[in-house]
Amino acid sequence: MQTTKLTSQSILPLTCSRSGTCCFGKAVMINPWELFNLSKEKKITTREFRDLYSEFGGIRLLFDGKQDHKGQQACSQYIDGHGCSVHLGRPLACRLYPLGRQIQYNKANYIYEGDTFPCLTDCSEVLELPKLSVGEYLKGQKANSFEKAQDEYLIVMQNIADIGFELLLESGLAESGDTKTLAAWREIGNELPEVLAERIGKEWMDCLMIPEINDDIKDPTLFIQQHNDLLVQKAQEKFGALQTFQEVHEASVLMIALALHLSRGLGADTKGIAEHWIETAKNHGAKEE
Repeated sequence: MQTTKLTSQSILPLTCSRSGTCCFGKAVMINPWELFNLSKEKKITTREFRDLYSEFGGIRLLFDGKQDHKGQQACSQYIDGHGCSVHLGRPLACRLYPLGRQIQYNKANYIYEGDTFPCLTDCSEVLELPKLSVGEYLKGQKANSFEKAQDEYLIVMQNIADIGFELLLESGLAESGDTKTLAAWREIGNELPEVLAERIGKEWMDCLMIPEINDDIKDPTLFIQQHNDLLVQKAQEKFGALQTFQEVHEASVLMIALALHLSRGLGADTKGIAEHWIETAKNHGAKEE
């Protein structure tokens, strides 16, 4: 498939964002801010939405609805004949569709695969809509705050990983000749999301995906700053008085697992990130068998 990069001045058709094939057979990853917004639109708690309508501890929307003519199941939020039941709270992936988004050198690039957009062949109603630039399309989709949230959570991901690095490199664990910690990091990078969620455990998964933050917050930056502080505080409380290298090892692995699970919810290259972190740790004295 050909990959086409679009600039803010590129032209693309406005897609049908209330219904269509975009609601069938997709893997829609979500971050905690998006999970929060989906639950608000659904008028249930974030915990309820996560447990009813998501997978892997809350990082992917559940697609368990009716099948389309291709045999693909609908998103759990799709209502036949109506479309998306949480349209105003839909995540960034749905707002961007059929575009993808890549961050390179702190700049967002918008891409799609193929010579034609998939919605043009499957949703006849879009043919009647005017053509827009990428910038106009994103504005119409109200994607800005969701893009900001995505970028802020990438920072949170690194902050969590930094705790894992500190536990390995600043506790004496790496200097002790430990090799199993980096081996565990690599194993985590290759684990299936359901296995990784199980490894992390309920307590930390709740802290990662359904933080106890005021329901009235509407600013994603404020929400994510508070979430970051909660995660750091919990790590300090849990790991402030570790006694053995085994405890330090387990804590470091847990922090990297959290960071990598969040990375998957952000649509990042989880395996590639794990390998990068391993090489970084080795460059600072950590060892691997």
